[in-house]
Amino acid sequence: METDRLASLATRIRCDTLRMVHRAKTSHVGSCFSMADLLAALYGAVLRVDPLHPNAPDRDRFILSKGHGGAILYAVLAERGFFPLEWLDRYCQEGSPLLGHASHHVPGVEVSTGSLGHGLPIGCGMALAGRHDRHPYRVFVLLSDGELDEGSNWEAMLFAPHHRLDNLVAIVDYNKIQSFGSVPEVLGLEPLVEKWRAFGWAVREIDGHDIACIAETCNALPFEPGRPSALIAHTTKGKGVGFMEDQLAWHYKSPSDEQLALALAELAEAG
Repeated sequence: METDRLASLATRIRCDTLRMVHRAKTSHVGSCFSMADLLAALYGAVLRVDPLHPNAPDRDRFILSKGHGGAILYAVLAERGFFPLEWLDRYCQEGSPLLGHASHHVPGVEVSTGSLGHGLPIGCGMALAGRHDRHPYRVFVLLSDGELDEGSNWEAMLFAPHHRLDNLVAIVDYNKIQSFGSVPEVLGLEPLVEKWRAFGWAVREIDGHDIACIAETCNALPFEPGRPSALIAHTTKGKGVGFMEDQLAWHYKSPSDEQLALALAELAEAG
């Protein structure tokens, strides 16, 4: 029943995102869909957050470092009650707080992101502050694989184990496609798990679309006392809609009316 509830949330936020992107004629559906199951598990079963008190001092912090996927973050926050679902209708419209990239003006969004490579360094600072002030909150940072081309991430990866930040969790949405091609073609990351371990992180490698596994793994945090945790989540760009899966074009395209109808129908049938 718990898995069914989380899977239903993942389907709803995929559908919300499709409608938002179609209405606004924007992009990044593929990037949103690869992390839909991760967000559903986090916001449905893992994060210690309260939609009625989004700024509670001891809340867990979540940073979407791949801020270009802000549409689906807004969708999961709305579905969880941080703000009315009707706000989604104004995504990327004039006067709306729901900007194209994740904006901290939206309830539940900790940091404005989109300039890649900033989320993990900010997460390190939040985790260090939490340790210093003896707060029990945890900091979760969701990164894209292409974003790991940014050197600022590797500096943060050195910093976190040095300061024993076991209240910090990095999740890599490893969908193998970045803005101009496949990850191996543009700048290979392998052996990725071994690199994180060599930097001093406790690492787990999972299927990023197995919602039950995501929730179970994240509820076992930290993976090792005294070490930050890294979760390498193998995902598929555009997951959930067959004609979008593993297609670079959906990093940029907005669905037509016909494509929207086809995608919504496929999600409804599957979910």
